[in-house]
Amino acid sequence: MDKPDANPERIKQELASLNLLVEEWGGKYQSQDISAKTGLGIDELLEKVLLESEILELKANPNRRAVGTVLEASLDKGRGYVTKILIQKGTLSVGAPIIAGEYAGKVKAMFDERGNKVKKAGPSKPVLILGLNGAPQAGERFKEADNEADAKALASKRAQINREQVNRATKRISLDEIGRRLALGNFKELNLIVKGDFDGSIEALSDSLQKQSIESVQVNIIHKAVGQIIESDVLLASASDAIIIGFQVRPSVNARKLAEREGVEIKTYSIIYEAINELRAAIEGMLEPTKEENILGLVEIREVFKISKLGTVAGCYVQEGKITRNANIRVVREGIVVFPVKEGAVGKIASLRRFKEDMKEVKAGFECGLNVENFNDIKVGDIIEAYEIVEVKQKLG
Repeated sequence: MDKPDANPERIKQELASLNLLVEEWGGKYQSQDISAKTGLGIDELLEKVLLESEILELKANPNRRAVGTVLEASLDKGRGYVTKILIQKGTLSVGAPIIAGEYAGKVKAMFDERGNKVKKAGPSKPVLILGLNGAPQAGERFKEADNEADAKALASKRAQINREQVNRATKRISLDEIGRRLALGNFKELNLIVKGDFDGSIEALSDSLQKQSIESVQVNIIHKAVGQIIESDVLLASASDAIIIGFQVRPSVNARKLAEREGVEIKTYSIIYEAINELRAAIEGMLEPTKEENILGLVEIREVFKISKLGTVAGCYVQEGKITRNANIRVVREGIVVFPVKEGAVGKIASLRRFKEDMKEVKAGFECGLNVENFNDIKVGDIIEAYEIVEVKQKLG
């Protein structure tokens, strides 16, 4: 609502297209326009939340082990992995063993939304915790475990299952895929490893990079994680011919040295759009250039001479552009190409003269004499079209 072009009605319309109707539009979902700058609508929002919880009789038991959802996780230079969580049931205390996805640990410290240290947090309380040995994905469920050993064992088992799932989900090349690539002829792949400071940033960057895939160049994100670029990332990149993309993170000293030895490219960015633009440029560089005709000139045949040693020589007038000695040509008669008629064949000039001198090129408005290589059936009124083939670098749409 604080943006000058904010349009809440458009958001409501987009929600309606997903069958999510707000109360103003005759639906069952409440909505409230709020401002982070002025605090406008915050009191009304809180009232609506309380009213909704009373109507739905939403209750949580604080006297049990904590369960909730990960809001965001990141790597902090001084504190290690920090995780923002929302406790939905139970009470979480400092020192409690917890597990979130494939990461586990003991709560070393806990902070509220204002950065104040807290020892306990109950239902509906958002807190930032230290102690997990990694950065779980946003939306991951967390729970308090019986003890730290059980939490680590379960996390290790989950990590193993995730690795197996990734390996099984990796697309193996099929006969159909081989046929498609052979038909395409110039299919290429660009493998990327994405590391960043926040899970949300990594997801946004990975999605944006994958959307750059086109028919002839496939972008694959083979690994993405929160944290510094380390040696294992470089070894994975070396084994899979991948490029490492770092967003707001830097490689360790050992990782940088290893990358130099292995010839692995590490690109670091602080702005998502810079990474996307560089990737687009890289993909455009991988595309095969297209070949296009560039018309050089049109030449009208006005006289035809039969010479025993040379064959048929044409007296011509250059109408447009120019004709060069090494240009490709075609002979056009009444709008129909009469030479060369074979598909893929290219016509060439055997000689090009102006008066008695050999010429490299003749420009528009001048007369010249020429004869066509391997073609003597030239007639008055024919048009010789001179052209060249140029390679044009492909651009993404």
